[in-house]
Amino acid sequence: MKAVLRKLCAPVLNIFEQGTEPYKYKPLNRTILNVVGGLFLLLAIALVYIVPASLDGKWLPVVIFGTASLVCLMVGGLGTDRAVSKIWGNK
Repeated sequence: MKAVLRKLCAPVLNIFEQGTEPYKYKPLNRTILNVVGGLFLLLAIALVYIVPASLDGKWLPVVIFGTASLVCLMVGGLGTDRAVSKIWGNK
């Protein structure tokens, strides 16, 4: 199942998995990335219900936080150690 999901998410994962430079990976970084992704997802869902429907720019923060959460959860759940360290900027 993980291989199928990695193929579906390959366009995003390839951005972070490129390169041959050395990197520093800590397992805690993956955990924090998944927690941050979950918090962004909760924030995006909460914004749908909290912000009034009459507000014109309601969907902009929902899309931004939703996209950030999807990227964090994809890299944290399916990405390699290099991808996780690259998203944190560890070299």
